[in-house]
Amino acid sequence: MSKQGVTPQSEDFSKWYNEIVYKADLAAQTEVRGCIIIKPYGYEIWEGIKSGLDRRFKATGHQNAYFPLFIPESYLKREAEHVEGFSPELAIVTIAGGKELEERLVVRPTSETVIGKAFSEWIQSYRDLPLLINQWANVVRWELRTRPFLRTTEFLWQEGHTAHATEAEAEAETLQMLDVYADMAMNDAAVPVIKGQKSNIERFAGALRTYTIEAMMRDKKALQSGTSHNLGQNFAKAFEIRYLDPANEQQYCWTTSWGLSTRMVGAVVMTHGDDTGLRLPPKLAPIQVAIVPIYKNDDEKAAVHDTVQRIAKELTAADIRITIDWRDQSPGFKFNDWEMRGVPIRMEIGPKDVEKNNAVLARRDIPGKEGKQFVPQAGIVNAVKTLLAHIQQNLFQQAEDFRDGNIHDVKNYDEFKQVIEAGNWARGWWAASDADERRVKEETGATLRCLPFDQPGGTGQCFLTGATAPRVALFAKAY
Repeated sequence: MSKQGVTPQSEDFSKWYNEIVYKADLAAQTEVRGCIIIKPYGYEIWEGIKSGLDRRFKATGHQNAYFPLFIPESYLKREAEHVEGFSPELAIVTIAGGKELEERLVVRPTSETVIGKAFSEWIQSYRDLPLLINQWANVVRWELRTRPFLRTTEFLWQEGHTAHATEAEAEAETLQMLDVYADMAMNDAAVPVIKGQKSNIERFAGALRTYTIEAMMRDKKALQSGTSHNLGQNFAKAFEIRYLDPANEQQYCWTTSWGLSTRMVGAVVMTHGDDTGLRLPPKLAPIQVAIVPIYKNDDEKAAVHDTVQRIAKELTAADIRITIDWRDQSPGFKFNDWEMRGVPIRMEIGPKDVEKNNAVLARRDIPGKEGKQFVPQAGIVNAVKTLLAHIQQNLFQQAEDFRDGNIHDVKNYDEFKQVIEAGNWARGWWAASDADERRVKEETGATLRCLPFDQPGGTGQCFLTGATAPRVALFAKAY
């Protein structure tokens, strides 16, 4: 056990994750399997993710709307591949108001169908395009194996839905929104992600093409952190989403959808956390600085009180999120508690610091004495801001170095199996079939995470079949 009483990552990463989520007060369990309560501290992290995305959505011309939670079952059946993909996960309402419903209602697993129906009524002419809509909502997918934030029966997310006049416009939208996800993940959550296209068997049900951002967690498993789908005209034809073009002819729209969920909270935990708790990137941390007054008696408490309040006021005025820990607990208890919660900076102020006009800043990303520094109280706002920026960058750099150090290039299937068996990611030239891809998954447990946008160029020899391959693929075991 660690000093916090947490199972070390190296001993049992899954157990470590579950303990951290609850000990850091992110969530609480409920009586309904697969459903969690997101507690205020966890919800504030989600709000940080949400606000970062929402700002970017609006900057790219999207508007928020809200659509019903219940979807007529007939809507899903209109797009056969879509309903087949979701069928095992559906929760269906059959009785309401004490009576059996004439038509069963599906609790939304996603909203392509109900939004497709609305789009068919809203779009008449090419002048109505593009239609750019986003929804912040909850969805339900009946999961067999659940884990807080990563895979729950009910979860929060956003789902974007757009309609366009041409395939090129829809493709540009799909890729633009993937870039938005990657920008938020890397710059706000400090999670380095790899952008790429999903394989045919991993694409979203009913989509023409699916794109993804993939991240490596501290146990080296992959986490699909956000996806963007070019739906082609599949949903447009199922729901008659058509427009009158400039030549006065009816055309089917090209549609997209894209989503990112509270799974990203889990990504933050598993990308940055260590054996003493969370390590939150400053941009998402609900509390950026925890001020811990140090005193042994009431006289010393009185001596530090005014200084603590003055510094707190200065930091708050500079939009730095702070808390002052006046709890009747030992400094050691408080230090451990704020470490568990992942607060980026702990500030200590005692009687000697008041005398010397100093404060102690302890970085969460660098443990022990190495992460501590004495700073003058004069100019402390700038010192804290600079340190927060350094912590944000350092967390990203640590995660990127860890990821890149655990991706291995493979030339043949034996090498591939060795890399996967060791728990790493395998990267290799790929020209195999869907059946081959399924066989690899069955034999090794690894899935094709994506065909990365960042390609070496030229051609190579497929590590599985030996055939000439036009691009490399990334494989890993995944959540």
